[in-house]
Amino acid sequence: MAEIVLGIGTSHTPLLTLEAGDWAHRAETDYTNERLNLSDGRWISYPDLLAEVGPRYAAEAALEVLHEKEKRCQTSLDNLKAEIEAAAPDVMLVIGDDQSELFGKENLPTFSIFYGETVITHDRWTEGPEWVMSMGRGYAMDAVHSFPGAPEFARDLITGLMQRHIDVSTSDRVVDPHRAGFGHAFGFIVERLLGARPIPIVPLLLNTYYPPNVPTAARVHDIGRALRDAINDHPSSLRVAIIASGGLSHFIVDEELDRKVIDGFKAENAVLLRELPPGALNSGSSEILNWIMAAGAVDHLPLKWLDYEPLYRTPAGTGVGAAFGVWASDQENRQC
Repeated sequence: MAEIVLGIGTSHTPLLTLEAGDWAHRAETDYTNERLNLSDGRWISYPDLLAEVGPRYAAEAALEVLHEKEKRCQTSLDNLKAEIEAAAPDVMLVIGDDQSELFGKENLPTFSIFYGETVITHDRWTEGPEWVMSMGRGYAMDAVHSFPGAPEFARDLITGLMQRHIDVSTSDRVVDPHRAGFGHAFGFIVERLLGARPIPIVPLLLNTYYPPNVPTAARVHDIGRALRDAINDHPSSLRVAIIASGGLSHFIVDEELDRKVIDGFKAENAVLLRELPPGALNSGSSEILNWIMAAGAVDHLPLKWLDYEPLYRTPAGTGVGAAFGVWASDQENRQC
């Protein structure tokens, strides 16, 4: 049967495609954002956030601090890349959110599995200042890029989920990548973590951002467990890696929420993930759902390591809670 040999979670914030000196460009969007999400479910403007919490994170947002955090994040990404190389999976199931890249409001499934031959990205960022082009390259969205899919395995996975009473939407092609194609959650994984080895990928697109059909934390955790069962029952000898792309808290960093989520990645603490309220999972923080689905799929594996960096980019504490983690068995570690 197929075997899940590796679980990985990684943030995919634009900050990870830029040098720290360019993080100020992302901070500028925070200063003018009228709908920053708090973990209690409230929405707030930056001036109101600053009035509420004060400039308590000014020192954390200093450029010299950001440079050090940039180095640590890139080291964590290098370590994730090394884990993938050592585990040598035959196929990778990538769980990511779509942000109007492939799907739009005219057709927005709760979650969808792609079973096409080729994963083709949307060329959203073909021009602009150099920092935008750097972000586009990091997401494989500076041009139309093509990556190998795993159609046979993906179709079998869809069938396995349907047999387990999990209704899943599907797609098998990108019609016009200049209009719509795969986005940042998937391009980042290929560009930053896979290197020269073209491992086939199965994209699972989860709607985390856009109500009214955003699933609950408990539901995505259940789907993750169904994914594991479907993979374990697959008759092949494929070595499978499951990758969660996105998160953690943003666009206001909430270290308390992030550390609660990290605690929940241990199988015995899964209730912490399952009981997260929808109000804590709005906007960018909704990408935590990608990790929760992956955690459900790999909760038979121990959490090997996890790095966490709260990336504050403004005095009031906006930014991203960046996390990088690996689930792998002791036996798999010895093989590595």
